Amino acid sequence: MSMIHRNTNQLNILQSCEFHSATENKFTRMKHILKNTIIILLLLIGNLSAWGMGKNTKPNYAKTNIADLVLIYQGGTHRNMDWNKDQFAPYVVHQNQEGKKNWLFDGFLFLEFKDGKGRCYAPGYEKEAARREEWEWLMERQFEKDKAFSALDQCIDQQIKEMKNPSFRHKLVVGIPAPIKGQKDWGSIDRMLDFSKNEDCIEACKWYIDRFLERYKKENYQHLDLEGFYWVPESDGPYTDILPQIGDYIRSKNLRLFWIPYWKAVGFDNWKTDKFDFAYIQPNHFFNKSISYERLDAVCAFAKGTNMGLEMEFDETALADAKDSKRDRLISYINAFEDHDVFKNASIAYYQGGSAIYQMARSKNPLDKELLDRLAKIIIERKKMKLPK
Repeated sequence: MSMIHRNTNQLNILQSCEFHSATENKFTRMKHILKNTIIILLLLIGNLSAWGMGKNTKPNYAKTNIADLVLIYQGGTHRNMDWNKDQFAPYVVHQNQEGKKNWLFDGFLFLEFKDGKGRCYAPGYEKEAARREEWEWLMERQFEKDKAFSALDQCIDQQIKEMKNPSFRHKLVVGIPAPIKGQKDWGSIDRMLDFSKNEDCIEACKWYIDRFLERYKKENYQHLDLEGFYWVPESDGPYTDILPQIGDYIRSKNLRLFWIPYWKAVGFDNWKTDKFDFAYIQPNHFFNKSISYERLDAVCAFAKGTNMGLEMEFDETALADAKDSKRDRLISYINAFEDHDVFKNASIAYYQGGSAIYQMARSKNPLDKELLDRLAKIIIERKKMKLPK
């Protein structure tokens, strides 16, 4: 997934993180020297970036008022979860193996990148770009009664009746469909829009934001606070000319724009220039067994140096009985985040595939229960973090 980075010198440093494990037995000492050098260089880059912006503070991870933001892929017909209130239960409250229940995630990011019928909401996922009618269809799916937002609100309400009120309000972040550059069949808002023109791309996004906020206000959810919108493309690609204006429009509504670029994506370190309000970085270690543990070391150092949050990544293959199980790679994330004080100092987003946490909560394998208990205990304890308001 890596793409050419704009800063060639920094790219050379970052590419050195691709030190794989094939030569570990022969060059163990060299590997650790290289690992430590990489981390030092990445921290220096972070320091230089901070000084260049007139900041004299030590680099550190970023915190927002959401400690733990779980990604919920919802909308497309290809999804295997309806996201009713029962399916949300293990995300809202964790019950450990001793039967003790605690509130779990304080933030929920709803996003979708294709409709499951041949149209996409971000570049590259389907041959055909979503039109206005697919944008409206996605919004209807999000506001469907007893599913998605409605179901999450009901689930929280149900848990409040069984437990004490949580010490926090549950936060909601929602993906914006991206105008696919060059698209000419999107549809009209008073006139036909042409997405080869930046002003038309911006107009479509503003239209969607306004329509969404009108609908959200009418629903009057009792337990959800809308925090902002999420930019679905994971690189800034052709969007650097429109992102600042979109972000400004969102901020004019007293909301924020969030982003989670992948490691070494185009513009992955340009989140402040693009005027995102908060950004997490994806390590991408979980998915490819040829990517060594040092990737996690390097990404943690990079996030700390550039004032970003981090994403923890796993999917259903983290289950112990999954074919070609990657359980050990999820454990690697937990270990790395502990070693680098990420859990103590950073806001974290959690990619969990389609329904990994739900599957782990329902699993009969004690190894899955054990691992989910370990992760949930950390998330529960993190609610004591001092977060920005």
